[in-house]
Amino acid sequence: MKFLTFLTNQPDNVLTRALAEGKRPFIVAAVFSFFTNLLYLALPLYTFQVYGRVMISQNLPTLWILTLITIFVFYVSSAIDDFRARILINYGVVLDQRVSGHIFSGLFDAAVRGDPSARSQSLRDLDTFRQTLTGVAAAAFFDLPWIPVFVLVLYLIDPMVGTLALVGGLTLLALALAQERAIRPTAREANDAALRSYAFTEAALRNGEVVRAMGMLPTLGAAWAQHRAVTIERGAVAAEQSNMYTDLIKATRMGIQVLVIAVGAYLILKGKIHSGMLFANMILVSRALQPIERIVGAWEPLNNMARAHGRLTSLLERAEPPTLATTLPRPTGRLSVEGVNFAPLGAQKLVLANINFRIEPGEMLGVIGPSGAGKSTLARLLVGIWKPVNGSVRLDGADVFTWERADFGRHVGYLPQDTELFSGTVRANIARFREDITDEQVVQAATLAGVHELILRMPKGYDTDVGESGVVLSAGQRQRVGLARSMLGDPAFIVLDEPNASLYSEGEDALLKAIETMKVKGATVVVISHKPGIFRSADKLLVLREGRIDLFGPKDQVMARLMKPTEVRAIEAQA
Repeated sequence: MKFLTFLTNQPDNVLTRALAEGKRPFIVAAVFSFFTNLLYLALPLYTFQVYGRVMISQNLPTLWILTLITIFVFYVSSAIDDFRARILINYGVVLDQRVSGHIFSGLFDAAVRGDPSARSQSLRDLDTFRQTLTGVAAAAFFDLPWIPVFVLVLYLIDPMVGTLALVGGLTLLALALAQERAIRPTAREANDAALRSYAFTEAALRNGEVVRAMGMLPTLGAAWAQHRAVTIERGAVAAEQSNMYTDLIKATRMGIQVLVIAVGAYLILKGKIHSGMLFANMILVSRALQPIERIVGAWEPLNNMARAHGRLTSLLERAEPPTLATTLPRPTGRLSVEGVNFAPLGAQKLVLANINFRIEPGEMLGVIGPSGAGKSTLARLLVGIWKPVNGSVRLDGADVFTWERADFGRHVGYLPQDTELFSGTVRANIARFREDITDEQVVQAATLAGVHELILRMPKGYDTDVGESGVVLSAGQRQRVGLARSMLGDPAFIVLDEPNASLYSEGEDALLKAIETMKVKGATVVVISHKPGIFRSADKLLVLREGRIDLFGPKDQVMARLMKPTEVRAIEAQA
């Protein structure tokens, strides 16, 4: 049973620790549950007094006093329930604050490792877990310990009534367990198919232009429909099974209440209990069975919560834990790549093998090679996105992968091959959404990248909203804004992957000037391109072939060996 497994199997992670820290609010909520259940006894006492005494004595003042007192007690009980709900809701907020950042980081950690589970579903899982944990189902669990109390009260009234309540409660619980066992496999299949459907849809939307341009919507729609069909079919089967058991549980509960009335009437006729206890018995039995009914109604949300917890735990376990690192000084830019081997997640062979080279501060390295040689993979390793299988990449002697990321990012600029911008203004994107960046620094970076004039010609200048993924800008504009972002704060180390892929002559001239300016400022620059012309200011060149270094050394020496026209054309043709 997924939910019961969740209750008994709690691995050590940030989510589990946050749950452990929530003991205090749950204890307070349990105390409130004690009072609200205690006050509920006012209703059976009220009915006993009305039917047992007031109806006989016909004392109207007593009736009104009892009525007012009982109504007041119910309002007090309602206020206590409201406080309990507020405590749980506030705890849910704190839980989210403690965990959501780790989930967010874990998603990106999984994404850069190529983990297919890295999608926004994890954040929806956290919402599902939090809302169920602090919602109606949780309140039902607080009432569960009171079932024996109400059954005991019924036993004190008469053992026959107490036995009936106990047997009825166990019967409802058995039916609930049977319901969960029956629908578990089909519900899991429906849930998994739904997740695949959502992931497929997200991927299709990200590539909407390609889908429309090449008329792929019908074929993709057919593939999506298969996932959707499994979701609907399995979901329908699970719903049918669930409804059957729900109706059976409902009929059983109503049958128990009828039996309570019948047994109560029998006991009254035999003179064993007072007539006023008939309605009191009904109320007490209803209250005793209520938590079970509420939990039965919440089985599916509870199991969804448990499944969400499982996915969150898996994500957190695979994530690289952040390391406590001493803040390092600004690097000079000395880069050394020492015996690096790398294979991405799921690859059968190394993409990069035995990579060794060194760059001194202020130097520019050009990286060239045919498509599939591993150039972009090398770029990701240089800025610490991926961790080598063996070896290390060091900047001023410090491992770039273990360097605290926020601190590392202040000294490093990176422009990936596919430039992505985030929803927001041009200024926010250049400033990397950092609040400590001034307008002067943003303009300085844009000017250095040669994009300042272009930005001023936009509808609102630096305050122009680029739209989702920068859709408002052209590919070349996105790349030039991305270049400005990489040059924010005069970084000591810059890696540019195909920075001129979408640029015309004007943009490429600005790029060359920006690279030369950064070199003058003392920055170490790595530029990856299949166009040798961009290496005008390069000090060294590195040629990659099939994941290995084919040539490395001073630019003039490497270019001399590459100046055979057929070889240069071959490299460009394969890129």
